[in-house]
Amino acid sequence: MAGHSQFKNIMHRKGKQDAVRSKIFSKLAREITVAAKAGLPDPDANARLRLAIQNARAENMPKDNVERAIKKAIGGDAENYDNVRYEGYGPGGVAVIVEALTDNRNRTASNVRSLFTKYGGNMGESGSVAFMFNRAGEITYPKAKASADDMLEAAIEAGADDATFDDSNHVITCAFESTGEVSSALVARFGDAETVKVVWKPNVMAPVDFEKAESLMKLVDALDDDDDVQVVFSNADIPEDVLARLNA
Repeated sequence: MAGHSQFKNIMHRKGKQDAVRSKIFSKLAREITVAAKAGLPDPDANARLRLAIQNARAENMPKDNVERAIKKAIGGDAENYDNVRYEGYGPGGVAVIVEALTDNRNRTASNVRSLFTKYGGNMGESGSVAFMFNRAGEITYPKAKASADDMLEAAIEAGADDATFDDSNHVITCAFESTGEVSSALVARFGDAETVKVVWKPNVMAPVDFEKAESLMKLVDALDDDDDVQVVFSNADIPEDVLARLNA
């Protein structure tokens, strides 16, 4: 069990501008609608919906937006969305996984392929990079919620695989199949988590310098800007000094 993670495993950047926040809310609403349509519209009886609502709250999505997304599913007028995954290589040979919710597979595949090409990458076949990642659950709590030792102890008791922390959060990872069980155990001790997500966690890292990292970030930002794309993962190993320059 590690104490601090130096890697940015999820290359998913959120801006603070109104337009970007609106796009984030739109993607969260789509996931809520899909979750509500796939099961019951009651979060207490629908784990996927419960997690979608929880993650929407973490982004300060207005309650009216959440309720409207659920009502859209109940009303039966919601589009039919498919969960799709795209894989490929970005600048510097970095492995990239793109997850999307789409009502038109051809459109989304064409858009994603075009962005890979435009920013110096190459979209591959399904499975071309997934072997370099593990499917895992990721649960985050604010750092102030507990001490590192208490969170580590609780994570071990809950059956988690790892617990790390940074300046603002505790990050607990577990086997994909155990996400619900581990999350429930932590909720019983600390209350609701800030986020509970299923992620692609790299088991092989790809070191990149500033130039390649800058190009990669342009690709990730462009993918993230696509309405159908929900989240982007990579195995980029970006040094802290390079991260600082990128965020300057």
